[in-house]
Amino acid sequence: MEAAAGSAQALKKTEIDLEVAEKAVDTAAVKYDRDGDQHYDVISAFIKSMRGSDVDASLHWLARMLVAGEDPRFIARRLMIFASEDIGMADPTALQTAVAVAQTVQLVGLPEAQLNLAHGVVHCATTAPKSNAVTMAIGAATSDVRAGKTGAVPPALRDAHYAGAKRHGHGDGYVYPHNETAGVAEQQYAPDDLVGTDYYQPTERGAERAIAERLPKLRRVIRGED
Repeated sequence: MEAAAGSAQALKKTEIDLEVAEKAVDTAAVKYDRDGDQHYDVISAFIKSMRGSDVDASLHWLARMLVAGEDPRFIARRLMIFASEDIGMADPTALQTAVAVAQTVQLVGLPEAQLNLAHGVVHCATTAPKSNAVTMAIGAATSDVRAGKTGAVPPALRDAHYAGAKRHGHGDGYVYPHNETAGVAEQQYAPDDLVGTDYYQPTERGAERAIAERLPKLRRVIRGED
């Protein structure tokens, strides 16, 4: 009845008729399903709409969650994850925006924080080019580690600050990049069995385009291939 009364007010009606009752059922279903399947379906639709750059659908799902009483901090957390998972270095400012939104949600709270959440959603859905290169990179690196491809830390990279470290060759041959003209030096940073492995594969979208141009040059210098 409370939901029906709210629907009647929204429709500027003074009686609860079939139309109002139907809307009340919809409202109640959203409002009281925070721990059910619909909760997970809606957040899934929210993420996939932003990934697909459909800002209008993204805002709809955001509104659905807010009207249903979803914790705005949960939505803000999903935005922060999305900024790295689906945008990454294609627009590094997306994560900054998402973090700012999360901080603002904490400081301001609802109802005003819905403006900040909408701000973040619009940025992620429209301004930011999409890339999952960061996601794929850490996934591939993690898979190798779990498969046992760990290897020893190269001697030049080992900690040489404690007493006796030098006797074990720790730090021997380390080239300090800042002393190099270009700030990059030929050096082995990966374990022996992972030398030459490329985890991060930037796309040609957004800011990653510049990284895609620069990264092969960096790898050639580091690996002594120039």
